Amino acid sequence: MVENLKIEYYPKINKDLLQESISKIQLNKNKWDSPFFFDTKSYFDIELVKETSNPYLLNQIQNVIVLGTGGSIQTFLALRHLSKKRIFPITSSRSVELQDCLDKTSPDNSIVIPISRGGETLDINSTIGTFASKGYKFLGLSSMGTMNELLKNIGSPILDVPDLSGRYAGSVTNVGIVPAYISGVSIENFVKGLSLGYSIFSDYKENIALEFAAYLYNLYKKNYKVIFSLPYSKNIEGCVGLWVQGISESTGKDGKGIIGTYQSAPICQHSVLEYLLGGTKGNVIPILWTIEGDIPDLLLKSSINYVDGKTAQTVVNYQADATFQALIQQGVPSVKISIED
Repeated sequence: MVENLKIEYYPKINKDLLQESISKIQLNKNKWDSPFFFDTKSYFDIELVKETSNPYLLNQIQNVIVLGTGGSIQTFLALRHLSKKRIFPITSSRSVELQDCLDKTSPDNSIVIPISRGGETLDINSTIGTFASKGYKFLGLSSMGTMNELLKNIGSPILDVPDLSGRYAGSVTNVGIVPAYISGVSIENFVKGLSLGYSIFSDYKENIALEFAAYLYNLYKKNYKVIFSLPYSKNIEGCVGLWVQGISESTGKDGKGIIGTYQSAPICQHSVLEYLLGGTKGNVIPILWTIEGDIPDLLLKSSINYVDGKTAQTVVNYQADATFQALIQQGVPSVKISIED
């Protein structure tokens, strides 16, 4: 896992400062419980997930329509590129997305999965009746509130959503596991990867995750308050969305915190790069996200010699590298996160 992940950042954090951060963590870690999401197996029953979901899979489901917002859908969006079905994320009753979904799906080859922890999210509850009235099949993820009653009234099977922090719970509860499984994602491999990652990066000793956290924290103390992410692959945008929610909601308390934002790259270079390079300094940390072996990829045909025969993603990653170097040359604290495949 470590070999597949590379985090480059500038300026490099001072070793003494890093050791100071590690010492603080060691000193304070016993004051809090271990994060609940380090436990990747206790909050859902994998056999129950399969038992409840398999009847839908036998019906040759082609479309997975997920009604959810915030932490109820963001983890699944980070996994959607691994899906073997067509995914329709409906995060509200915005009419364009809702109508597009209805136009491209039908009740006989689709499943609707509404998700809500509290059950009172109007964005989601307002769309359930539209699908129910057209005869779509449902599998609800809910434990309380108005949504729970709506699902019971239409006779939908329901799996529980534990009362845990949504932005972190999606990966270890039915919230992310159920739609991922129905979509064809190997949830066994996903959970195995989570466990491996936590075993590597949560030892409270020097590692790249802790080093990166210390780097961001020390920039925050210098009054950097915005992290702008530039994802150079469609396959990583869901993950970046989860990062944006995690950093913003977790730190944004008591008049403090860092806000996460993002726009697809490389188009965002034409939106914000002039500001990052030539505008106000000292408040924005750009993070560039790339995938080295993206899937799918294709060879480009071009009369431009240095483009012809290169893969499409390679040309995009060239732009990421050039942008990263330009930011460093201008003295902008910057990060590039590269995933091998």
